[in-house]
Amino acid sequence: MHTANSENLQIIQESARDFAEKHIRPDMMKWDESQHFPVDVMHKLGEHGFLGVLVPEEYGGSGLGYQEYITVIVEISKVCSSIGLSVAAHNSLCTGHILAFGNEEQKKKYLPKLASGQHIGAWGLTESNTGSDAGRMACVAEKDGDYYVINGAKNWITHGKSGDVAVVIVRTGELLDSHGMTAFIVERGTPGFSGGKKEDKLGMRASETAEMVFDNVRVHKSQMLGNEGEGFIQSMKILDGGRISIAALSLGIAKGSYEASVKYAKERHQFGQPISNFQGISFKLADMATKIEAAELLTRQAAFLKNNGKKMTKESAIAKYYASEICVEIATDAVQVHGGYGYTKEFPVEKFYRDSKLCTIGEGTSEIQKLVISREVLKGNL
Repeated sequence: MHTANSENLQIIQESARDFAEKHIRPDMMKWDESQHFPVDVMHKLGEHGFLGVLVPEEYGGSGLGYQEYITVIVEISKVCSSIGLSVAAHNSLCTGHILAFGNEEQKKKYLPKLASGQHIGAWGLTESNTGSDAGRMACVAEKDGDYYVINGAKNWITHGKSGDVAVVIVRTGELLDSHGMTAFIVERGTPGFSGGKKEDKLGMRASETAEMVFDNVRVHKSQMLGNEGEGFIQSMKILDGGRISIAALSLGIAKGSYEASVKYAKERHQFGQPISNFQGISFKLADMATKIEAAELLTRQAAFLKNNGKKMTKESAIAKYYASEICVEIATDAVQVHGGYGYTKEFPVEKFYRDSKLCTIGEGTSEIQKLVISREVLKGNL
């Protein structure tokens, strides 16, 4: 399987790694403790080209593909998965939706600002009572001449308070109708559009997760992405790519946990020798390495299909499902390798342990991934 030019990937890997070490590592635990979302760092990420990885150069982006994108997310997430999550959501959801379904005018207006980090993007599908069951969404838009009036709320939205631009999927038709939902671009500052409750989370605490509230928000028809009734179908296609993002995020956490464990096992001595000499520890490291290798191959296979414009619903779901599950397993084992120290904030595995669980929930739970995979398999898409 061809992925990408290895020399190019190495340059991107080193660039992302250097950025994370310089601009993220020094303050990441402070941000985690206070649940501070570092908007200034997001702007710097944009300046370095990490917020428009997939955006063509003509719209101010880096013009790269999914292999490079995975590499960026992995390297940032190895240092701080919260920032990795924000970078992933900005790139693949809000920016990705406009790139995939926006008209030329919309692309020229929004993509340069999103790619440069001048604007931070949000994407709104989930509601308080409609997680996996998006067809029952209660956030509605009623047509009023050339405008649509949006009322309701979206929950669990990355950058729900700080996002400058949001792509929002709302109901414009009948309940449970897959063609009854429409996507709109809504700018911060539009009357009636505000950020609501910010969630107090177990992990990923430096990545803002908040409610978006719509109170008679008037949006011109020119802000519609595609045609009326296409929002849900568009969202499902965006989520296919989004699952590659979460697989990459999971891979970054897994690699960070593994590398910290190898380092600690070599340095920590018990009974007169490094604990890496003990089979109980070395076998854990072997299991970690094997799971990471498999997860990366699955993730890059899905990226290969995505880059080549091929259907990869099953492959992205498999990658996301497997990578997120082994991410939790590896983070858990990393704490075990560290023993009591792994339970303290002095070592990075404590944070990886808390952050890892989100990966089995966001962009569709593991159970939803199995549903997607099984449907594709039963269709004969082996």
